[in-house]
Amino acid sequence: MGIFMRFIALTAALAFILSSGAVPAQVLAGRDYRPVNPPQPVESGTKIEVLEFFWYGCPHCNNLQPPLKAWLKRKPADVEFKRVPAVFQDSWVPLTKAYFAIEAMGLVDKLHHDVFAAVHEQKIRLQDPKVLFDWMGKHGVDRQKFADTYNSFAVRSRTQRAMEMTRNYDIPGTPALVVDGKYLTAPSMTLNPDNSINYDRYFRVLDEVIALARKTRGGK
Repeated sequence: MGIFMRFIALTAALAFILSSGAVPAQVLAGRDYRPVNPPQPVESGTKIEVLEFFWYGCPHCNNLQPPLKAWLKRKPADVEFKRVPAVFQDSWVPLTKAYFAIEAMGLVDKLHHDVFAAVHEQKIRLQDPKVLFDWMGKHGVDRQKFADTYNSFAVRSRTQRAMEMTRNYDIPGTPALVVDGKYLTAPSMTLNPDNSINYDRYFRVLDEVIALARKTRGGK
């Protein structure tokens, strides 16, 4: 009877672990990720490139930031992470230019998450350049310098390039992460039964897709 009861307990525990998602199902192409066709060139040299396609106005991108920030602290040493503002329509351009201006001024670490908070929590219309410039000034940034950077040829060129990349990678929506120019995965591909996003499983999927890219490169 003791052995039988231990067997029942073990079976119940295993069922709980499986139902809770602690043991991920096998990562499958077409379900958890899809190939990028054709594959796109990368600029990361010997490192595996991970691109985050996002938009400051996207609530799902905003929700991704805390678990993404945690993953970045433990990402593999051979991974180079970059952000790309996606552009699907003209109304997305102002916040795309905002990111590239922030990046050009070396302010991403300081202001990236603050911009998300301003848009989604404080409901500030940073899509309006004047509102954006004033907001920057209140956050200790030289208002005129930021406005000049925002309106610069370099930022316009990078915005145009972001539009091209959104098309070339066939980004279906935001957020989406592309690994080494070959594989695309998104949190919406790892939903729970109730259609909520399983971020723990998503980042396990991302790790496995990175391992696949590493293997494709011939690494260990």
